Amino acid sequence: MRKLYSMVFSMILLMGLAFSAIAQDSSDTAAKLTTGKWVNHEDGYVPNPIGISDKTVKRYKTFEFKGDHTFIMDSVKQRFSGSWKTEGENVIIIFKPKTVTHLFKNSDPNSGSNAYSTTKEVLNLGTRIAKVDGDMLKFANPLLNCAHESDAVVGLKNFYEFTGFANVTPGHLLMMLIGIFFIFLAIKYDYEPLLLIPIGTGILIGNIPMFQAVDFNLKLGVYEPGSVMNLLYSGVLQGWYPPLIFLGIGAMTDFSSLISNPRLMILGAAAQIGIFATFLGALWMGFAPPEAGAIGIIGGADGPTAIFLSSKLANGMNVMANGETVKNLIGPIAIAAYSYMALVPVIQPPIINLLTTKKERKIKMKAPRAVTRLEKIMFPIIGLLLTAYISPTSVPLLGMLFFGNLLKESTVTNRLAETASNALINIITILLGVTVGASTQADVFLTADSILIFGLGAASFIVATAGGVIFAKVMNIFSPKDRPINPMIGAAGVSAVPDSARVVQVMGLENDPTNHLLMHAMAPNVSGVIGSAVGAGILLSFLM
Repeated sequence: MRKLYSMVFSMILLMGLAFSAIAQDSSDTAAKLTTGKWVNHEDGYVPNPIGISDKTVKRYKTFEFKGDHTFIMDSVKQRFSGSWKTEGENVIIIFKPKTVTHLFKNSDPNSGSNAYSTTKEVLNLGTRIAKVDGDMLKFANPLLNCAHESDAVVGLKNFYEFTGFANVTPGHLLMMLIGIFFIFLAIKYDYEPLLLIPIGTGILIGNIPMFQAVDFNLKLGVYEPGSVMNLLYSGVLQGWYPPLIFLGIGAMTDFSSLISNPRLMILGAAAQIGIFATFLGALWMGFAPPEAGAIGIIGGADGPTAIFLSSKLANGMNVMANGETVKNLIGPIAIAAYSYMALVPVIQPPIINLLTTKKERKIKMKAPRAVTRLEKIMFPIIGLLLTAYISPTSVPLLGMLFFGNLLKESTVTNRLAETASNALINIITILLGVTVGASTQADVFLTADSILIFGLGAASFIVATAGGVIFAKVMNIFSPKDRPINPMIGAAGVSAVPDSARVVQVMGLENDPTNHLLMHAMAPNVSGVIGSAVGAGILLSFLM
């Protein structure tokens, strides 16, 4: 009997010790859990909120266990909460169901760009069991394991992962070099500084490395709805910056040379061959028709027109008949167009010299006749009606161009003309340049398509210049002997105003110091502006 009592007592003692050990282990586990935070170093998120990527970026998830047996799990996208309990070294983590919001790029071309399309999902992570093993909280899935760290260390890591140093890529560095190169060209060589400095600075702004992930919006980048840059970029995406630029151009432009010698308008039309040649080349290279049309307009050497057309055709939102969404090519097209505009003094002279003889370059043209005030007033009215009937889709550009010119030539709206030609166009140029530059985010801009676009842009500029020069040579053959045409002015048919005309003037003086061709070259130059807008309207009519 005594032996039986001894055995029962021993069993009770052993059970008590076991329960005491379990309670002690649970107490130790609980004490450790509630000290500091537990950080996941392995799991990642898909980056690039405007596209699809098979890569992931690291972003620490943190568990904070509280003494009242509740917990918070913070991730880059959501905060989850729930309760916890311990069973020895095991931690039972019970998540509360949570409604999460998924963000998607807005693909509706009729809506603004400042909001994501959203869907909601009730996410129930259920119950997970982990085990405290030293300084690690281990789950069945090793990707979910967390390390024990102090609040201060977690805060420092959290700060670091949002810095540019943690998120920089070779693409960001390359784009920054391109931005600095643009600024260098503008300051050192005076290549279109009013355009290249804003664009170059925009490239730097757009390529500051920042943390990005799907379903996550810091509201910083140009492609993140709600950000300041995105709000400004809507003027590019919706295409309302270019018409305002045209308003200012119209208020600054004198069409007298074109009115006095209207036959030179043909040269502005001839130079637009670059648009349609590039369109065909882009189709041949595999671009969809709307994308090819937007690329083709680079041949007009007109930045605002290129932005306007690409915002309509290659904006990354329109859905084609086959169900595919067009690519967002606004950034590469705009940068290519403005780059070649800035490089007019470099690109055009060799082509002109190649296609003309020294004798042709010395041809002097008859001085243009004086133009009356009535003619100057009637020109924008007639020009608006004529071009609008030919290509109604070009009205947003040409309507503002001729309106600006009417403000100038009427002489009774000097205040409005002054505002349009100075304050307004300067403001829009700043906003346009910075936002176009910022849209060249490395993961969007550095693609094979961008390289092809730049190659096609160079070819189109060469074809446009050559087309104008060759057609001027043909016109000169059939021109009266007392009214010859210097073939060089055909190169001014591209609408890089007034750079192309200045190139012709400089080359004319180089060949004959008494040969001033600027006023003659301005005729095809300004008609090239009209021609490129009409060309854009024609493409828009066929491809929308």
